[in-house]
Amino acid sequence: MQDIKQEDRKRDHIDLAFKSETKRVLVDDRFYYEPLFSAHPDQLTDLSIEFLGKKLSAPLWVSSMTGGVGAARHLNLNLARACREFGLGMGLGSCRVLLDGLKSNKYFNDFNLRPIMGADLPLYANLGIAQVEILLQEENLEKITDLVGSLDADGLIIHINPLQEWFQPEGDRLKFSPIETLTKVCQKTKVKIIVKEVGQGMGPKSLKALLDLPIAGIELAAFGGTNFSKLEQLRTKNSGSWMEPLSQVGHTAPEMVDFLNNLLVKNNNYNDKHIIISGGVENILDGYNLKSRLNYNSVIGQAKNFLAHAENYEDLQRFVSSEIAGFKVAKAYLVPKKELKQEGQLK
Repeated sequence: MQDIKQEDRKRDHIDLAFKSETKRVLVDDRFYYEPLFSAHPDQLTDLSIEFLGKKLSAPLWVSSMTGGVGAARHLNLNLARACREFGLGMGLGSCRVLLDGLKSNKYFNDFNLRPIMGADLPLYANLGIAQVEILLQEENLEKITDLVGSLDADGLIIHINPLQEWFQPEGDRLKFSPIETLTKVCQKTKVKIIVKEVGQGMGPKSLKALLDLPIAGIELAAFGGTNFSKLEQLRTKNSGSWMEPLSQVGHTAPEMVDFLNNLLVKNNNYNDKHIIISGGVENILDGYNLKSRLNYNSVIGQAKNFLAHAENYEDLQRFVSSEIAGFKVAKAYLVPKKELKQEGQLK
């Protein structure tokens, strides 16, 4: 039997040798590949991380996607189940439909994922800045507390989306700047808050303003992934309109990592903020590289990639397992080039 397997393997090597040729221009030069210093990772390889006051088994985060439509429910249930199995954190999609009625709301079970995830993993509710502004004006911030409490969530993600709202025919119009609203919310509620963008990222002034607030963390939602301004443009079939150039502005995740690191150099107190790196994370090496570069406590957030596998739980299991395995192998054999520079090993 062993001889047959060996013969098959060698035959494959011969048949595939020419197809396996690599081109120098395709080399991923973000890392040094160091194959000498680690055994193969296994089930005992520890990727755990303390994040937002709870322990994750791996530095992966299911970023906010969808909710409030019946078809989304089984996707969210599968994602929550995977978080429980693999020890990951999760941000819910917009919970706007729950602001009135909560547990009596027909969509409540779309979002009620704590019974599936268990108590020991981070789960965050989600509202847009426009809804938060309205609650402030109505002096109704207790609805945020009720929302978070009803879902047994650890806090609230507030998504900042002025371009999306502007492009959306039925969108809300902001009467105040997002930073004004966020400042007031932080003053008036004890709910733990994360702030994120929705696919275009944020510049250094915006990031600094957030780091100066008493929030728990920031999700980058950088340019390069799902862009909700572009999505609204497609919804309204205005692909050739004035919307097109505006949907192309923003900041990539590597650029935002540099912004955050530069801000940390100027104020070391910023390192109490936790960062979800998301937007344009196409594969696990993208995430590993960005996490290695960022000098904050961080996890790798993905939305589209998780959603693409969420229809079938076995498919989702395979995807998450491969992401974790890839991160373990990267950690074992790849050294980010910036790390060697920091250690003074490169001239």
